[in-house]
Amino acid sequence: MPWNILARLSGLLVWAIPAMMALGFAAGLVVDAAPLKGLIVPFTFLMVYPMMVTLRVRKVLEGGDGRLQWVSQIVNFGLIPFLAYGAGRFFLPDHPYMVLGFLLAGLVPTSGMTISWTGFARGNIEAAVKMTVIGLTLGSLATPFYVKALLGARVEVDLAAVASQIGLIVFLPMAAGHVTQQALVRRHGRQAFQSVWAPRFPGLSTLGVLGIVFIALALKAKDIAASPGLLVRLLIPLVMVYGVNYGLSTLVGRAFFSRGDAVALVYGTVMRNLSIALAVAMNAFGAAGAEAALVIAMAYIVQVQSAAWYVRVTDRVFGRPAPRTGPAGAS
Repeated sequence: MPWNILARLSGLLVWAIPAMMALGFAAGLVVDAAPLKGLIVPFTFLMVYPMMVTLRVRKVLEGGDGRLQWVSQIVNFGLIPFLAYGAGRFFLPDHPYMVLGFLLAGLVPTSGMTISWTGFARGNIEAAVKMTVIGLTLGSLATPFYVKALLGARVEVDLAAVASQIGLIVFLPMAAGHVTQQALVRRHGRQAFQSVWAPRFPGLSTLGVLGIVFIALALKAKDIAASPGLLVRLLIPLVMVYGVNYGLSTLVGRAFFSRGDAVALVYGTVMRNLSIALAVAMNAFGAAGAEAALVIAMAYIVQVQSAAWYVRVTDRVFGRPAPRTGPAGAS
């Protein structure tokens, strides 16, 4: 079944992305990759729209965890973008568009994986849903201004053009996704949507991610071949950024929140919406955006692998969750 194949592909993202990077690199060495630029917009839509269909926007209106939401967004916008930007500037001072990639990777927090990994680690899923919607919206609105303020002197930033692209990349698909969700719920019911339809869309988004990664690597293949140590130079600061992020969020979670909320805080601040970052890089910055996209493609590998590793140590870090005692304890 095609849907089963897509679901398995999503689960193997940590392997699928390096494989697609290798294919894109090989293709870029043997053929002219310039015509692939025409596929950027279709793959962007395929990447972003499906994850918007499953977004539960109304969860933002539910209260009860205001302190957790405030702390998560302070970390997301007051600390992590500057950490990522600083790492890029320190390790790659002569590559401003790669610094842009670091900044974009740190700017748009939370994705569907925030919710998934919070669930795997038995954290507060409802809080994770709210973080996802709030973080995605705030990050999309703030990105043009962060980029202009931090990199406006080093890269060409058309504030209006970047804002326009984010509108097309984020808010138009968000509106279309909400309409699609409501139509499916009306036709099939909420339970059928959650159990049958919603699980199908992340696989479609994965296809878009892999397509964009292939294009980015194909466009930069000759540059990478001329500097083969470049990928290692990118990997070291990315590992450092994610390591500091995990450490900081873990300490804050242990100090101020219950286990479930602490788990949501970690995944709500460490998981970045790399799909949106990739889309902005490739659509808003022209050919130079491929350099930024290369950084973001590498970030996928670190993010997915580290998230899987952290699930394994969650009980040791925060303790085991309280046992469920029936309907009252069910989530």
